[in-house]
Amino acid sequence: MAAAPRWRERLFALYFLSHIPITALIDLQPLLPAGIPPRALTDLLQQYATAFRDPMMLQPPEWFKAFIYCEAFLQLPFFPIAAYAFLKGGCRWIRTPAIIYSTHVATTLFAILAHILFHDFSKSEHVGPQTLRERLVLLSIYLPYLLIPLLILFTMLCNPHYKHVEKRKRK
Repeated sequence: MAAAPRWRERLFALYFLSHIPITALIDLQPLLPAGIPPRALTDLLQQYATAFRDPMMLQPPEWFKAFIYCEAFLQLPFFPIAAYAFLKGGCRWIRTPAIIYSTHVATTLFAILAHILFHDFSKSEHVGPQTLRERLVLLSIYLPYLLIPLLILFTMLCNPHYKHVEKRKRK
């Protein structure tokens, strides 16, 4: 029986481990009342949004806030579980939760990437990407959060290690 390639499981573990502080310290800030996050973290978010022209993180549209709530209440609790499974390696029980996670994230990222590429940011209160180059730079920040979940999905669906179905005993 073929095992999942360890480099892939290590990549997935790193992805989930790194996602915990990013989500808790940066991504959830738009949901919190002003004054709750420490000044250093709000400054970091402001610097990021200015440098990469990402107004969605400073003044998120309602649909984007819905995605942040999903990240807070569905994804964040899953991150340490997934990190554990992929660090340990060979955990077949992670297959279904990983499929659910990766399809959910890929779906949300398609909407976000389309917004980055096609939205008219000229009316935004905060500076957004105006040129194709600026849009592609911002897209490059979000793209790994689409590509890695797609790789997770592909691995869970196609790798024989994760596709293995246990045979049940007949009574």
